[in-house]
Amino acid sequence: MVATSLSPLAPAGFPDLPAIPGVKLHTVTLGIRYKGRPDVLLAELEPGTQVAGVFTTSTTASAAVRWGREALKGGTGRAFFVNAGNSVAFTGKAGEKFVADKVEAAANALGCDKTEIFTASTGVIGEPTTANRITDALPDLLTNDAGWLDAAKAIMTTDTFPKGASATATIHGAKVSIAGFAKGSGMIEPNMATMLGFIFTDAAVPHAVLQSLLADCTNRSFNAITVDSDTSTSDTVLLAATGKAGNATVTGIDDPALAGFKTALEDVMRDLAHQVVRDGEGASKFITVNVTGAISEAEAKITAKAIANSPLVKTAIAGEDANWGRIVMAVGKCGVQADPNKLTVSIGGIVLAKNGERVADYDEAPVAAHIKGQYIDIDVDLGFGDGTATVWTCDLTHGYISINADYRS
Repeated sequence: MVATSLSPLAPAGFPDLPAIPGVKLHTVTLGIRYKGRPDVLLAELEPGTQVAGVFTTSTTASAAVRWGREALKGGTGRAFFVNAGNSVAFTGKAGEKFVADKVEAAANALGCDKTEIFTASTGVIGEPTTANRITDALPDLLTNDAGWLDAAKAIMTTDTFPKGASATATIHGAKVSIAGFAKGSGMIEPNMATMLGFIFTDAAVPHAVLQSLLADCTNRSFNAITVDSDTSTSDTVLLAATGKAGNATVTGIDDPALAGFKTALEDVMRDLAHQVVRDGEGASKFITVNVTGAISEAEAKITAKAIANSPLVKTAIAGEDANWGRIVMAVGKCGVQADPNKLTVSIGGIVLAKNGERVADYDEAPVAAHIKGQYIDIDVDLGFGDGTATVWTCDLTHGYISINADYRS
């Protein structure tokens, strides 16, 4: 089933993304599952492009993910080759052949080593298929130049809108650009990536540094969102640096010249991650969960995820019920160091409970008014230490059930 109603949290439109020298985008419409829109993408990269990647930690990861992990060892890439409609995950030797055939065809077409081809597939799990339809279309695909919008559409499944973001920075005085797109709507609690995300820059950054940057920024963006607590078998984020900006050599991850670039990269990734949440299946509200006062950052994040993933919290917000007791419940169940006598809970900046009980002058009216809005803020202070974390999620509505009950129809 394809979601047909635009998310009420969708942005006004797809952003105007800058061209990235050294990147050519190609799409084709094959009707693999979704009709009337591009569903195969090949992002062609300049020879020598440095590539970083993060992939799902799922133990049932797809063949495309397993191939990507191996290809990443080479550090360079010539193409990201993506199809939507079938993840080809959990399809045994058929899935491995599907990936191998795509890789071989793309490598032959571009005249490069197979380890420079990265693949990704998204869609239904467990349905074997062959790559013939895709590989046969490769000549046409490579002649069909596409823009960012079509590229973003080509990787969508139940998404209701394409997702893109960009930023600029300087490295050693040279201007560099970053642009990327992502997809994701359901089966979202990335455990080190998002459903699919592809980011491109013309910066000259060596593979090892690029990999460190991507991993670090992922933890505060794609790893800090959840729609439904489910980690996909196909989660993949790839970052390509073509080097065309001509900036001076970066010496390492601690090079002060990288500071602006890292901020810009994280801004792009956070923007894309937020768009995934805003397009959560059936979502009507965007929820920010801030946790402070934990004994560590790790415990803060565990607490924030417990709140963000609680069906009781999410349905209360969907129903616009200021039931803060469900937040207290979520804190108590997640196994972090917590004490009700130290706990402070706020919604919309209004303190509801502290020191083990509801505040004496509690007035639910302004809290109820906040929850009727589209953007909800939940703040919890555990009262123990300096650990903080922020997680973004959405509410849980009947729409989520409808989409997923009919997903294979």
